[in-house]
Amino acid sequence: MEDLKSATDFWVIGINYRKADTTLRGAYAVNEHQYEAILDSAKVFGVSSLFVLSTCNRTELYGFAEQADQLTGLLCRHTEGSAEAFTAQAYIKKGNEALNHIFNVAAGLDSQILGDYEIVGQIKQAFYFARDRGYTNSFLDRLFNTVLQSCRAIRSETKLSSGTVSVAFAAVQFIRNRIDSFDHKRILILGSGEIGQAACRNLLTFAGKDQVTLINRTEGKAQALAEELGLHTAPFEMLRQYIRECDIIIVATAAATPLITVADLAEGDEKILIDLSIPNNIDAAVQQYKGIVLANVDDLSRINDETLRKRQAEIPKAEELITCHIHEFAEWYLMQQHVPVLKAVKEKLHALNMQLAEARQQDDKQAVQKALNTMAKKMRTEEQRPGCNYIETIHHYLKQTVA
Repeated sequence: MEDLKSATDFWVIGINYRKADTTLRGAYAVNEHQYEAILDSAKVFGVSSLFVLSTCNRTELYGFAEQADQLTGLLCRHTEGSAEAFTAQAYIKKGNEALNHIFNVAAGLDSQILGDYEIVGQIKQAFYFARDRGYTNSFLDRLFNTVLQSCRAIRSETKLSSGTVSVAFAAVQFIRNRIDSFDHKRILILGSGEIGQAACRNLLTFAGKDQVTLINRTEGKAQALAEELGLHTAPFEMLRQYIRECDIIIVATAAATPLITVADLAEGDEKILIDLSIPNNIDAAVQQYKGIVLANVDDLSRINDETLRKRQAEIPKAEELITCHIHEFAEWYLMQQHVPVLKAVKEKLHALNMQLAEARQQDDKQAVQKALNTMAKKMRTEEQRPGCNYIETIHHYLKQTVA
């Protein structure tokens, strides 16, 4: 598997919001424990280097293998869904197509809400998780850095992510469209991860700090965010009480099963429930009560405002910047293929200089580097084969040295 490092062995397999609803996406969502298990068993499936991206909109596995079904088998081995159901809704991309895909995903061009910049942080977290455990290679490391450069360029040179449109923002907009005012509304935020934090900040634009209570399984995380934003917190053990008392509840957790079910509500309750989790953490059956309004991430993605229309106009500019960065990565990749030849030439030139040392008393480093630079330049700009460059460089160097 050490040979699985070329672009032709690079794959991405995944499902996203385009063909898979929240229920299906939830079956292939990957939590931290599952991610560890995927990495640990990668070699058993013939996967040499990889990282996994799992968000509310998608689950994707980027890695090196001989066949795509090796990656599919690895993912499905450690998630709830079957390989058959996954394959029926999945996209499979290889080589250049896979490279183009990751650039588009990171830029927000493939997001459920166009230009959603939260995906960049999610990709960073996913990549660092695999890299820190030794499951990436030089190809993935360089690719990741180039993708980040592309994102920064798009962020600074276009308005693709301008304005405030994200899943968390859409959640607040959804609520505003269904109530006259936030006055006297009690609000519960369940979860203090990235999306939960974003939801808190968006809510505080319209609601008072004393109206919002934050609950998280890990109380330390909830307290840190609460102190930063001036919010109330409550222990997880009091969740049922706050579900009964609050008018608006936003759930953004990574629980494997629903945290709010029919048993937590009653006929006559009037509440707005927002589920920003994948898999869903609010049981859809709660909608049997007439006073309950429930929305998940797919419902929220249907917002259509002036900000999104402006973002649409920025797509061509973003695609141009992506093309430039893909070319930059391709140039680096192609030069890596010549490294063994350049190394061999360097070793041969130094050996020749050792043999000629008695005939000439001068430092050979500058002459050797000049010859290498000339060869590298030719290999970038000409279609001549590496072997021909090798012979030509040695011959030219000997001619100059003897002269």
